[in-house]
Amino acid sequence: DLGAKLKWVVIVDETLSPGQAVNAAVCVAAATAPGVPGLLGPGGPDAGDHWHPGLPWAGCSILAASPARLAEVRQQAIGRQLLAADMPASAQATRVYDDYLRELAKTEPGDLALLAVSLLGPRNQVAKLVRHLELLP
Repeated sequence: DLGAKLKWVVIVDETLSPGQAVNAAVCVAAATAPGVPGLLGPGGPDAGDHWHPGLPWAGCSILAASPARLAEVRQQAIGRQLLAADMPASAQATRVYDDYLRELAKTEPGDLALLAVSLLGPRNQVAKLVRHLELLP
């Protein structure tokens, strides 16, 4: 069972407002799905024959971390070659996507202010990275 072997978490900066946190979590989740063929299960109709798109079969926990811990977990995940989709603060600060990309290109990796990170990988490796993080309240 592939689901038992994978773990997916989204870690959000615990200092964000609820609206910013939800936006960041949704954005990194959307960035994760295309990188993992088959992550979304098949859709299906309800009793009224209205179609509902497939959802992630692996489930996804939403966790909270300090900005420093968020950056640390991201670096560790990259070092272990886990799928890590992140959202820098400049993504919420710009209204035009090309402006975000220009800002990103000027930002050194150590200077990225991350709002959220989505991690997906082998259950044991992801669990080890996030074992001390709490669920987002």
